Amino acid sequence: MADSEYNGVLMLVAGIKGAIGSTLATAVCAISENPELILPYLMTARKLSYMGSPAAFRLAGWDTADISLKEALSNQAVLEKGVWAPYADGLDRIPVKEAPKSSDALKTKVDRLKADINAFTSAFPGFAPVLVNLLPAGVCHDLARFPTVDAIYEGAGGSVLSDIAYVLAAIEAGVPVVNFSPNAVEIPAVVDRAKACGVPIAGRDGKTGQTYFKVLLAAALRARALFVNGWYSLNILGNADGENLMDPAHAACKLENKTDVLEDVLGYAPGMKHYGKSAHKVHIDYYPPRGDAKEAWDVVDFEGIFGLPMSLRLNLQGRDSILAAPLVLDLVRWMAAAKRAGCTGLVPELAFYFKKALGGAAVSFQDQLAALEELEKHCNS
Repeated sequence: MADSEYNGVLMLVAGIKGAIGSTLATAVCAISENPELILPYLMTARKLSYMGSPAAFRLAGWDTADISLKEALSNQAVLEKGVWAPYADGLDRIPVKEAPKSSDALKTKVDRLKADINAFTSAFPGFAPVLVNLLPAGVCHDLARFPTVDAIYEGAGGSVLSDIAYVLAAIEAGVPVVNFSPNAVEIPAVVDRAKACGVPIAGRDGKTGQTYFKVLLAAALRARALFVNGWYSLNILGNADGENLMDPAHAACKLENKTDVLEDVLGYAPGMKHYGKSAHKVHIDYYPPRGDAKEAWDVVDFEGIFGLPMSLRLNLQGRDSILAAPLVLDLVRWMAAAKRAGCTGLVPELAFYFKKALGGAAVSFQDQLAALEELEKHCNS
């Protein structure tokens, strides 16, 4: 095997001018000039050498906002101007296309996006393309009722999330998919199409901050046989994601993802033993002063021998997009390697990075790390 079979990885980002997308764009520009700012924070920095240098990324994408990436960075206010301004020229060179109109038929959107994908990949020869879905939380849907993609085209009408068009376009173009959003795009018909096209899919809902530490803590409590009677989680977030999640219809799938992961790790619903119903509560509140600097509070009530109660508190003051961007950089390298290794359909070994573990994935922290090691062996073979 040659030291490097690729020049690097090309990220094709849906929602490139959002908080995570614009932060990601700055990271891609910075990593080539000042790798010490980004590279030490990547889990794949010393892995997958045949995918090119771990600092070799290219970026392109789509967005509905009619502004430049520099204006998007200013509006999102994740990074101060002094951080991104040195990379202004590189930001200007990132190709961004207008997102398809929401009123277009799904098949029309897919055909248009597939043409865009082909144009992007032609512009960056030697770079392995990966689609990254960073679109905001949408309304939960029931597209799983359609047995095939053709049936979705014919019968879904206006119920289709924009995400589905990007995912189907990537699959039909032979491009792997990372679903970092909370939206359910990995429905059976889409997974079947991905298998038929030889394309891997990873997702759903990036596990960036609170949920990551929640999984760690839940695994520790379970390992010590300490029974959890209740778990209260509060998120306060002031960016566009936080505002979008104030719509109950948009928050429903996000809250489901955050709730299910705890019960999967513990093996039971907190509170069922004493109250006959779940005492696991998850709330998200939009609080503008926080901006992208999310704050998360967890209150955990548990018991030990003799049934005696105990409690702990966890307070995370994180930066949502700063935590998310390096995960995306890692994921696209993993997915490019998975495509090269012949993986198709869901890639459960990447559950470590997501709130929603799909495809029969491991749910505990230890098992998810072990699955990553197995995936690396498979990709290296």
